[in-house]
Amino acid sequence: MLKAFAHTGISIIITVPDDQIPHLTKLSFAQQWVKTFVQPYIPATNITRILVGNEVLATANKLLIGNLVLAMETLHEALAGETLDHLIKVSTPHSLGILSTSSPPSTGKFRQGYDTHVLKPMLGFLRSTGSPFMINPYPFFGCSADTLDYALFRPNPGAFDETTRLTYTNMLDGQLDAIYSAMALLGFPDIDIVIAETGWPSNGDANQVGVDAETAAEFNRKLIEHVSSGVGTPLMPNRTFEAYIFALFNENLKPGPTCERNFGLFRPDMTPVYDIGILRPTATASYPSNSGPGPAAAPTASPLPRSRGKQWCVARPGAQQEALQGNIDYVCGLGLDCSSIQEGGPCFEPNTVQAHAAYAMNLYYQAMGRTDFDCDFRQTGSITHVDPSYGSCKY
Repeated sequence: MLKAFAHTGISIIITVPDDQIPHLTKLSFAQQWVKTFVQPYIPATNITRILVGNEVLATANKLLIGNLVLAMETLHEALAGETLDHLIKVSTPHSLGILSTSSPPSTGKFRQGYDTHVLKPMLGFLRSTGSPFMINPYPFFGCSADTLDYALFRPNPGAFDETTRLTYTNMLDGQLDAIYSAMALLGFPDIDIVIAETGWPSNGDANQVGVDAETAAEFNRKLIEHVSSGVGTPLMPNRTFEAYIFALFNENLKPGPTCERNFGLFRPDMTPVYDIGILRPTATASYPSNSGPGPAAAPTASPLPRSRGKQWCVARPGAQQEALQGNIDYVCGLGLDCSSIQEGGPCFEPNTVQAHAAYAMNLYYQAMGRTDFDCDFRQTGSITHVDPSYGSCKY
């Protein structure tokens, strides 16, 4: 799967299985894990985040819970040892079960025992490494026949929070703001919140409401519109939310209630269950943006290499030096050969950030197959048909 996403620019998140968490507290194990599951696939595959376990606090497994933060710290240390920590961030996703109270949202509070012993040091780690807090909010599991419209972003009377005097028009905002309130209570209101997974089933049992393809399509379509609108939530206004839809495929072999097997956008035979406006005859969809300073991961055309003669990638005139320095750090941190722009190298002179960035950016562009988005670098790169080589400095 990691090889299949190579050279697409699509941001990929990988997960350490729960049972490996105790082993990951040992630096030697973490280093070997990075060497086995990360290094062979980068920079071709755009791995941007590693999640340690899945909803670990909900397992009630004291061994896993007690080792979770240390495992995250050790994995980060292993990434830092390979100068990958600025490209790949470490986090872990949680269920809403970590909250003891969530309604109204202003009363959001983490469960006692988890708050100071696990979540507070975890939030400290996330802040220090620039990583997000990841949560799995599911309005489907929190709604009833009476609150179905509230869960589905439909017109409804809303829910009023007496403390903040704010009105909530949908359940997702209430769930996100409850998490925000709990984080603020521990002193961490500044950490980004990412929706690690959410979705709606297209089929379910007779006693469940809204379990059909039309309703599932409605929720996911409105979810995309809402999280990308920039409206934010009542407590977190004017922002967008990185969000992931659960799931790509129906899990026909999964045990449990019928709904658990029917959250997918596609059936196991790869036919679509419904379309929420993302199906395309060619690869024209937008993808999650790159968390690092490297090439933007939002191609608007087919990501296949194009044959248009020899091309080079150079720094765009007027680009900020800080951004260009970030491009140099990004490319050279991936292990590509930047010796030519080091002192004594043929491209060291002129010793300017602009010149060094141009060489590094082109180095990446050529290695990745010369696709347009591999020269974007957050709009600081420009493609040229004029060879920028000079003297003994060869691009």
